[in-house]
Amino acid sequence: MKGWRNVVAAVVLVGGFAVARPAQAGYLEDAGWGGLTVLSNVLYMPAKLVYATVGGLTGGLAYGLTLGDLNTAETIWVTSMGGTYVVTARMLQGQDDLAFSGTPSGNATANSDQGGGELHEQSLSAN
Repeated sequence: MKGWRNVVAAVVLVGGFAVARPAQAGYLEDAGWGGLTVLSNVLYMPAKLVYATVGGLTGGLAYGLTLGDLNTAETIWVTSMGGTYVVTARMLQGQDDLAFSGTPSGNATANSDQGGGELHEQSLSAN
């Protein structure tokens, strides 16, 4: 009787492992997307950082040349410094958006008229 109990327990245990498989991509597929992400970032990140730096300097120059017009400078800053700085595998797969440059919002103009100009960040989370 004790032997049958062990056999039944073993069958239930093996059956439980066989049925409870999570749905996942294969190891090689994940490695491929990871490798492609690294290669993309090797080219994308330096280009984005140069673009943001030149945009920051250009925005500062525009601020000075327009005698303190924050709307003009902020539009340049948000456009050049906004956007995505790091490419992820979800972006390469088309699940998340990839934005090289930021988009100035309509609220920035209203806030800067009151002296409260601010830059708006783009969230990197998937929420």
